Amino acid sequence: VMAGAGLVFFAFIGFDAVSTAAEETKNPQKDLPFAIIASLVVCTVLYLLVAAVMTGIVPYQLLNVPDPMAVALNAIHQNWASAIISVGALAGMTSCLLVFSMGQTRILYTMAKDGFLPNRMAEIHPKFSTPYLNTWVVGWVTGIGAALLPIDILAELCNIGTLFAFTVVCLGVLILRKTQPSVPRPFRCPWGPVIPVLGILSNLYLVTFLPVATWIRFGVWVAVGIAIYYLYGQRRIDARLAEEPVLAEV
Repeated sequence: VMAGAGLVFFAFIGFDAVSTAAEETKNPQKDLPFAIIASLVVCTVLYLLVAAVMTGIVPYQLLNVPDPMAVALNAIHQNWASAIISVGALAGMTSCLLVFSMGQTRILYTMAKDGFLPNRMAEIHPKFSTPYLNTWVVGWVTGIGAALLPIDILAELCNIGTLFAFTVVCLGVLILRKTQPSVPRPFRCPWGPVIPVLGILSNLYLVTFLPVATWIRFGVWVAVGIAIYYLYGQRRIDARLAEEPVLAEV
């Protein structure tokens, strides 16, 4: 069950993507936390109800397929509903891909503004006011990855990366509240440090059930990211910091 939870966690990826649109939100301190928490609660309840219904219709062993809802509905001879669900699933996956793509373009945009990526990645389209170059890069990388890599490997890599990212966020909450207690916090994580500690433990627990091959791929990916950071990003940041006093005097 827990090994399955480590893979099903993929269904919960995307709620955090809303936070990448903070610069485009009217009242991010209030609207973003509410949007993330409310959508997470609603979707979790729906996931549980749908899973309970499907496992009540057919044995769970028969649901280990790409379209489990269609299989369950076909088993009770509701073929018309199965067709509607299939179309809805395609629409849902498309919307998720769009959200992920938008979030990734904003992340690249912010990294470029901070100096970790080339300045062109921070350029904004004069008409649409969006990071258009990042959109092209994300689209091509996503398309090539989807064409060449099996979906199970992509899902496992996405899961382990997100679980470790959530772990770092929880750890950051604990550290920053000790090291920088006076920093303004428009939204504070409730019940600290209980929630961050539970988040760290649950994330690491799910990660332990992922295959060893996924750990190796993730390790290589992290090593590449660290190398890019120290060989390229950190040098650009140091150069920018060195120029700031000169710019201030000018």
